[in-house]
This record gives sequence, structure tokens and C-alpha cells, in this order.
Amino acid sequence: MVLVVVILVLAAVTVFGIAAVTVGREAHRLDAVAPRAVYVLDEAVDYVSDELPGAAQARLTPDEVRMLLRVHMAQMRSKGLQPPVAVDQVQEIVDPVVVDETDAVAYLIDQAERLHIDVTDEDVAHVVDAHLAYLAAIGAVGPVAEDDLA
Repeated sequence: MVLVVVILVLAAVTVFGIAAVTVGREAHRLDAVAPRAVYVLDEAVDYVSDELPGAAQARLTPDEVRMLLRVHMAQMRSKGLQPPVAVDQVQEIVDPVVVDETDAVAYLIDQAERLHIDVTDEDVAHVVDAHLAYLAAIGAVGPVAEDDLA
């Protein structure tokens, strides 16, 4: 009987030890990996639409906001701001990538004309600002760059 109790205690300690090592290893691995920012277009459209001033909300439909956000994301992807695949990656930023809001606004104004979206330059600037705020809210962008990086 005593032998059975000793075996059960040793088994319980062994199982606990294995579990503790496994949980500790995974916690350490996850600590080194950046949290995955999940971009959901429908949420982005709602967020940006809600953040726009009233006049811009009156001029832009949700479909037009969606088109502008898709174009903006395509531009940012072309500059290397979105990983090609969603995988766990340790953050090793060697060369910071800086987003120039003025460049983004100019690009979106040009693309809005190409897509026949009737929008003012000011509306596009508001869309870019709100979109960047959404990206910051989900943790997809870093801090504002210092002047020597821009």
C-alpha cells in the first residue's frame, strides 16, 4: 500500500514537472514573438467611417471608404509594411520603414480619381489619418519616427 502511494506521488510530481517545463518553454517562446496584429477590413471600414468628420461621412459611402483602405493597404504593402504571410516572427527591425502621410494622401488622391471616387483632398487626408489610427489601435504600427529617420 505504501509503495502504491509513493508511486502515485512520484507520478504526480513527474506529470507536474513535465507540464511546468512545457508551459515555461512556450511562455518564453511567445514572449519573444511579437503579438500578431489582425487587420479586419470590415472593422477598419467601420473605425475609419466613425472617425471621419461629419462632412466627410456625408460625402463618402462605406464602399468608397473600403476602396480607399484597400488602395492604402496595397501602397503600404509595396513599401514593405505588411508581412507577406502571417507567421510568428521575432521582431528584428533592422531598417525602420517610415510612412509619409503626405505621400499616402497624394497617392490616394490619384487613385481616387482613377477609381472615380468623388472625394476632396481633405477627405482623403482624414481617411489616411483615421486608417493610421486604426492600425495603431490594433498594434500594427510602431511609434512616430524621429526627425532624423524621416
